[in-house]
Amino acid sequence: MTPEIHLHVLASGSKGNAAVVEGPEGLVLVDCGISRRALLARADELGLDMGRVSGVILTHEHSDHVGGLTVFCNRFDGPLFATAGTAGARPYLAELPFTLVGSSDEFELAGMRVRTFPTSHDVAEPMGLRFETADDALGYCTDTGELGPEALDALAGARILALESNHDERMLAGGPYPAHLKARVAGARGHLSNAQAAAALRELVGPDTETVVAMHLSQENNRPSVAVRELAAAVGAEPASGEDGRPEARTPDGRLTICCAAQDWPLSVW
Repeated sequence: MTPEIHLHVLASGSKGNAAVVEGPEGLVLVDCGISRRALLARADELGLDMGRVSGVILTHEHSDHVGGLTVFCNRFDGPLFATAGTAGARPYLAELPFTLVGSSDEFELAGMRVRTFPTSHDVAEPMGLRFETADDALGYCTDTGELGPEALDALAGARILALESNHDERMLAGGPYPAHLKARVAGARGHLSNAQAAAALRELVGPDTETVVAMHLSQENNRPSVAVRELAAAVGAEPASGEDGRPEARTPDGRLTICCAAQDWPLSVW
């Protein structure tokens, strides 16, 4: 694939989520769960001009994904995209001028075709995303307890795959969460574990896949090194030296890299 799409993760985790997908004709903000100040500061760290944002897409309505949207929209008049369930799930969201899309839909934005697919989370109508041009593709999926056939089909073979790897199952089971919260996280409408993400990679990674980004890691029930190690084992990757000492792994032929997004430092994948 010829690289035409790039991923910039500004924040990923339970305290706030925001990512920018850079296409041939502009930027797309995916979720806005951090303050406008933090959003702009982290974008500046990555050299992104947020004045080039062509649209905003919400994956679902949890506050760690939408908490900063109202303030961001005070200085943004471009299109906002969400499902009807997400747009109507919070009173302050219902007041915003959303363009409604289905959870199995397609539309054009920033020179990319955006394909939506349903995810499995305890919210109204969540979705994941595939961004595609004629020569490139990026798959984006967090906050889901399982990957259904439509999700697997949409994510397969993307050059960049941003996939939830929320928790280590043993750490969750022995961790500080109360029983009901452990059951929620591990359930079919909760979050993907490292083991689930690793199993999915065996289906999703194709010959064009260059980077897998582990997303939405739990600070209590996971560690970047643990997530990378489990994902790497699924695709035959080995530990490698990452930027600033961040855990990474690469396949022996150097074609595939496994890395992690984080809550507190931004990440770009080209």
